[in-house]
Amino acid sequence: MPTVITINAQHFETLDLAPVKAVLDHWLQTKTLFDHEQSLQFQIDYPQDPAQSEELPDIPEVRLWFLRLDSIYPWLPYWLDWKSGELARYAAMLVPHEFSKREGILFNPQALDLFLMQKIFVLHHWLKQNGVARPNTLKQMAELFGYELEDSLFTLLDKHAP
Repeated sequence: MPTVITINAQHFETLDLAPVKAVLDHWLQTKTLFDHEQSLQFQIDYPQDPAQSEELPDIPEVRLWFLRLDSIYPWLPYWLDWKSGELARYAAMLVPHEFSKREGILFNPQALDLFLMQKIFVLHHWLKQNGVARPNTLKQMAELFGYELEDSLFTLLDKHAP
């Protein structure tokens, strides 16, 4: 069952991460973080002018809030509800893209490469620090964006772990 965190205009305008912090702190304190893998969803309540066709990632306050969120919780994408599209929406907040009515989100390829590999490195390291090895799940994450990662990448990362 998904956990839904509601973010409103005041959170965005003040860069307030309190709603996310409350959920994550609870999961960390109760040692249930890993019981909630791929279950987190955001309900975004941000007033938009119906006359403008602006997407949420195009709104500076929304994008800035997600940039701050990612800097504080760089491992968060692992807990997003991938099946409902939360991971793609999260990436859209951080990665330059265009929107096509026919093809959906079209990410800038070089920016997506950097975003994805940085997330793979962060998550692999963070998971290992917490005694969890999930290269197959990280490979699935990459596949959602059209990438295929080899096992040798994770062998290399394990060999040269900090």
